[in-house]
Amino acid sequence: MPDYGHDLLFGANFAPSAHQADTVVALSQLAERSGLDLVTFQDHPYQPAFLDTWTLLSYVAAATERIRLAGNVHPLPLRPPAMLAQAAASLDILSRGRFELALGSGGFREAIAAMGGPRLTPSQAVDALEEGIAIIRAAWDTDTPGDIRHDGQHYQVSAQRGPRPAHDVGIWLGAYKPRMLRLTGRLADGWLPSLPYLRSIGAIGEGNAVIDEAAAEAGRSPRDIRRLLNLAEELPATQLAELALTYGVSVFNIVVDDPRQIQRFAQETAPAVRELVAAERDRPRPATAPSTTEPPATAQNTTEGAALPATPTPDDGVRLTEIRVWDETTRPTAPRPEPERRYTPAEQANAQHLIDVHDHLRGELARLRDLVDQVAAGTLDAGAARSHINTMTMRQNNWTLGAYCESYCRLVTMHHSAEDAMVFPNLRRAEPGLAPVLDRLQEEHHAIHKVIERVDRALVAFVGDPAGLADLRTTVDLLTDTLLSHLSYEERELVEPLARHGI
Repeated sequence: MPDYGHDLLFGANFAPSAHQADTVVALSQLAERSGLDLVTFQDHPYQPAFLDTWTLLSYVAAATERIRLAGNVHPLPLRPPAMLAQAAASLDILSRGRFELALGSGGFREAIAAMGGPRLTPSQAVDALEEGIAIIRAAWDTDTPGDIRHDGQHYQVSAQRGPRPAHDVGIWLGAYKPRMLRLTGRLADGWLPSLPYLRSIGAIGEGNAVIDEAAAEAGRSPRDIRRLLNLAEELPATQLAELALTYGVSVFNIVVDDPRQIQRFAQETAPAVRELVAAERDRPRPATAPSTTEPPATAQNTTEGAALPATPTPDDGVRLTEIRVWDETTRPTAPRPEPERRYTPAEQANAQHLIDVHDHLRGELARLRDLVDQVAAGTLDAGAARSHINTMTMRQNNWTLGAYCESYCRLVTMHHSAEDAMVFPNLRRAEPGLAPVLDRLQEEHHAIHKVIERVDRALVAFVGDPAGLADLRTTVDLLTDTLLSHLSYEERELVEPLARHGI
């Protein structure tokens, strides 16, 4: 799908916890100081552990100066549209044009009904949302003479217009199914899904197609609708850049409660994504189709840029165990690139990124070995060590390429989707000769995960019987052998192709 050309924005999505109200406000202020563009808050009025989102939005608006604000998203059945229009306009005026309005049809129907809201079917909820958008826009349209007159199936309104917001407030819709997507294309200013609720990364492209078609039928340009995305956690800069360039996502909103992650997302990830996207957008494009008598310039014959500086990490050949999970001599190799190939800055960044994230994994492995040493020395509880190892397992699936197995932890399903949809399929299409290497890498991912499971079982056994320390050390040594070997192989075969084709 296309890059719609919108400026990139980066935000943080906070749970409005009533028990940590001061923390929520402090994190919002930190997000502003760190350079993020947007803070959003869930809006679930039926959740007694949460602050009222509208009250929180007003408080945070007063406690900040620059950052944009939005709910994520407001359930319209519990926020009557005429009142919502007035509240949104008022907050936009008071915040000097920093508010955006994100709406949903109300997915938690029973909870909404329990709060006194209308009990609507999904179809009725979409109809009510369409009516609500019309009422909200009419309320803001103070240039049109006369009052708001709306006599619909779900809302009957006869009221004066106003106040007018300080800026053209965007209406963003949390939408997943076809009717909501078509409504987004016809009437909304933005599409705001959450990545964990999409069945795959490819669903973004499918949703874009429905929205774009509906926009065109309504006489609108697809560029009129900004594409936003809630992330369950941070993804690498190259994946976010791919989401921007391939799927048109221009707002990345991360669920977060860690101050360090807020700062890293704002000060490291966001600038890297902007640089990658800007480099691709600025890349010269041919004004006309190339002649059929001369081959077009390709990644293999271009002379722009410089030699590839990224150097794959070599395998030192050291093995700590006699166990061999696979036969390294049977590993296929990728086609070799032309020796005079030159690489643009964005391509160089693609190559270095794989090495950087593997360095992160190597560091995590060293931490794991240290944890086992601490357990053996009696300075760390085995249960605490197991918790650290499980965290490492999740991080590993986050940062490496490919999926370990379909039954892997549900917490990292999002990562599986991103990898399956954005990494290996792209490389297979771009360079079919890589297929044997990609197949082998996926096989090794499965094998590594089985070794990690062995580490976990050995640690559980050690908790019950300290005599299991020897087996625990053996399994950690085996993980070291397999993981370090695999990472070196993956870098050797994929660093250069990833430079050319990207993630």
